[in-house]
Amino acid sequence: METSNNKRTCLYDKHVALGALMSPFGGFDMPIQYSGIVDEHQAVRTACGVFDVSHMGEVLISGADAERYVNHIFTNDVTRIDAGQILYGMMCYDNGGVVDDLLVYKMSEYRFFLVINAANIDKDWAWIQEQAKGFNVTLEHQSDQYGELAVQGPLAEAVMEEVLALPCKELVFYTFKTLQQATPVIISRTGYTGEDGFEIYAHADFIRECWDKLMASGRCKPCGLGCRDTLRFEVGLPLYGDELSADITPVMAGLSMFVKLDKKEFIGKEALAKQKAEGPDKKLVGIELHDKAIPRHGYCVLKDGKVVGEVTTGYHTISTDKSVCMALIDSSCAALDTEVEIQIRKKTFPGTVCRKRFYDKHYKKD
Repeated sequence: METSNNKRTCLYDKHVALGALMSPFGGFDMPIQYSGIVDEHQAVRTACGVFDVSHMGEVLISGADAERYVNHIFTNDVTRIDAGQILYGMMCYDNGGVVDDLLVYKMSEYRFFLVINAANIDKDWAWIQEQAKGFNVTLEHQSDQYGELAVQGPLAEAVMEEVLALPCKELVFYTFKTLQQATPVIISRTGYTGEDGFEIYAHADFIRECWDKLMASGRCKPCGLGCRDTLRFEVGLPLYGDELSADITPVMAGLSMFVKLDKKEFIGKEALAKQKAEGPDKKLVGIELHDKAIPRHGYCVLKDGKVVGEVTTGYHTISTDKSVCMALIDSSCAALDTEVEIQIRKKTFPGTVCRKRFYDKHYKKD
């Protein structure tokens, strides 16, 4: 009997067989946890965890104007990288608000592979099509053609090489290669956890085969979206809808390094350049509470009894045992070490503005 109208990834039956707690996310029924969020989180920090991220969207852009077009809709600059490299950045509206944050894989000057957020697939696809008018490009919505696994943690390279027999040692952070199997397989040294790791894009049959090998090996834990959120939060990585949105620009979110204002043009450039020059009225900051209370999304941040912003994501961190959050607050209160309060239900708890990265990343950059 059908329990929901949500989509299912190619691994849905395998998650259910493992007893995963399933829940709607981005229009899909996704595993939230298996053995528990803390256990899965620690597995990624200390060993290896594997995530089904087949809900993510994929768009292929090709043609004579592919590079010029991608640079038109993307805040980062794809002319600065070579084939086989990846860039993170955003698609923005004219006012600087964010359509989505995404990864752009440069296959060649004439071919780009875009990875977009599951919850934004339909919106992004419509936006990409609308902005392509006047460019000599071919757009292919390939989301249904790919499954995706994320193999993450300090032992990820060994697991990829020895369990899956997928050669990947030569890849450094934010690079990729394509293996010509029966159908193409893309392997990138990327992830959303702050640890070393890889993402595999391939046809559903290949993804299922990889999952079975990983589970049979006993060398990595299946991980759900619960710990995916705690992991990305600890290292200060944004989640669209929380730290980025149509109302939260990259400048406000502290992501100006991914906005190349020296490019000739891109959608949103004028608004973002103005905001950066004048300074945004709100900024995304980290806040550490002086108490064990846990700040949650939407809770108010106060300064001298006045509401100055709200929490975007908050947890009692698993890796550092601290109650912390990211919050969008008035720029006048955003300096490091500023004392603020967070309202949790009917009480307020003191906290201090701190950096947004609560745990150091461990990537292979050379």
